[in-house]
Amino acid sequence: MDPELEAFIPLFPRADLTDPVTERKNLAALAASIPPPDTSGMQIEDRLVPAEVDVPVRIYRPRDARGAIVWMHGGGWVMGDLETEHPWAARLAESSGAVVVSVGYRLAPENPFPAALDDCYAVLGWAVEHAEELGADPGRVAVGGHSAGGGLAAGIALRARDEQGPPICFQLLNQPGLDDRQETWSARTFTDTPWMNRDKVTAAWRHYLGSAPASPYAAPARADDLSGLPPAYIASAELCPSRDEDIEYALRLLRAGVSVELHQWAGTFHGSQAILSVEVSQRQIAELAAVLRRALAG
Repeated sequence: MDPELEAFIPLFPRADLTDPVTERKNLAALAASIPPPDTSGMQIEDRLVPAEVDVPVRIYRPRDARGAIVWMHGGGWVMGDLETEHPWAARLAESSGAVVVSVGYRLAPENPFPAALDDCYAVLGWAVEHAEELGADPGRVAVGGHSAGGGLAAGIALRARDEQGPPICFQLLNQPGLDDRQETWSARTFTDTPWMNRDKVTAAWRHYLGSAPASPYAAPARADDLSGLPPAYIASAELCPSRDEDIEYALRLLRAGVSVELHQWAGTFHGSQAILSVEVSQRQIAELAAVLRRALAG
């Protein structure tokens, strides 16, 4: 493990999702402790996107934006909201120059699959339809997210392809949760890693899927055909249960003819980029923004 990261391990909360309500409060407290981002160079607006159930979004508009990204927060489909994602969504907008539409999708277990996916897909359609109003090119709308949010982004990319839905120019998938089966080496081996371990992954999938069988839209690694999907950037963390499924998904995209940039971050663990004072975290965050800026430049 990266020595700088290792020093912070005692400060991280125990990896647990058995009590979603308590864990939501813990994540909110953790997010509130992060230094606030600089938002002086952008406009920020909260909106409700009309859908079967209206979806709250927070829109970050930097000056001279050319493209936009529909951005899904992490939290195992169980935790997180617009407030906990604010430090990351604002930093992504400021550093990339993209309009960021942060999605406050419904959470499990109260709202199991496909609630979150439906919310994110509705926001994607709205963002493409209203791109010019947002200050973005309708042909330059990407999807992305951290962890569970990355899995949601991959899921709506599959759905948009299958349904000939809104055009997506790029997928920005940071440590995405893609496979409920947990059969990879990393999923079977990393049983006691910081922040995310096998038990927590198991609980997250159980809450998210509820009684529904896992489909490719819920667990994109289950998709038989990955051809025709947008180009992608996939980042994995070395000491993360989801590492191998992320790498395998990138390889399968490549074999299907999809252009992919894959970065396996040595010495990191799931979510460790939240430790902003560490050099490798700074590089991770900067790279996400640089990749998005390049992807939306056309």
